[in-house]
Amino acid sequence: MTGPVLKSEKRGNVWLMGLNRAHKRNAFSLQMLRELSEAYAQLEADDDLWCGLLYAEGEHFTGGLDLAEVGPAVESGQDLFPTDGVDPLDLFGARRQKPVVCAVQGYCLTIGVELLLASDIRVAASDTKFSQLEVGRGIMPFGGATLRFPQVAGWGNAMRWMLTGEFFGADEALRMGLVQEVVEAGEQFNAGLRLAESVAKRAPLAVQATRRSALIAVEQGADAAKAVLVDAARATMRTEDAVEGVRSFLERREAVFQGK
Repeated sequence: MTGPVLKSEKRGNVWLMGLNRAHKRNAFSLQMLRELSEAYAQLEADDDLWCGLLYAEGEHFTGGLDLAEVGPAVESGQDLFPTDGVDPLDLFGARRQKPVVCAVQGYCLTIGVELLLASDIRVAASDTKFSQLEVGRGIMPFGGATLRFPQVAGWGNAMRWMLTGEFFGADEALRMGLVQEVVEAGEQFNAGLRLAESVAKRAPLAVQATRRSALIAVEQGADAAKAVLVDAARATMRTEDAVEGVRSFLERREAVFQGK
C-alpha cells in the first residue's frame, strides 16, 4: 500500500478533490478509485460542503484506468468502490445530491471523460487531449460514456469519437458541450474553483433541488419531472434560506445562506 493518491481540502463551502498520482499520469488504480469514492462520500455527508471541485495535480488529468490492476478486478466482479463510499461516476448505489465542477488538462482519457460527463459543470485547459479509446483495446466504455456522451453531444458526435477511439481537443469538446469553458493551460484549476465558489454562494438546498429536477427530466423524461416540480419548489420556499433570499433582496445586500 502506497501513500494517499488523492488530495482533499475544505475551502469555505467547496470540497477540493485532487487526483495525486502524477508520476503515473494519474492512472486510476484500485486505491485511487477507492479514495475518490470516499472523498465523494465526504462531500455528501458534510452539511457545510455545498459544491465539489474535481481536479488533478501534474501535467495530465488522467491517462485512464490502470488496466493491469483494475481490469482483472472488473472481470472477476470485484467491487471498485467501498460500500460506504459514493460512486464518483454516479451510476450505482446512492445517487449524489451535491453539484461537482470538474477541471481537466493534458490527457483526459477513458474514465477521465466519464468523470467529466458525470460532473455538472466542466472546464478544460486548452492543451487537453480527450479520448474514449476503449474499443482500441478490445473493450467497451463501462463508466457511463455510452449513457451520457450521446445525451450531451448528440448521437453522431458521440459515435464519431467512441467508435473510433481517436483523440480530440478542447475546442471540439467545447463545440459538443462536453465542456462549458476552455481556458489557458494552467488556469483550469482557478477557473474551476471560481465556478465552484459561485455555486457555493447560492442557497444549497435550492441548488440541490434544481439539479435534482433537471436530472429527473434528463433520465426519466419531462412528465416525471413535471409530476414533482411544484412540490419541490414549495419545499424550497419553506426554507430559512428562502426567507433570507427575499430579505437580502429587499435590503439590497448579498444573501448569507445557511443550508436550512
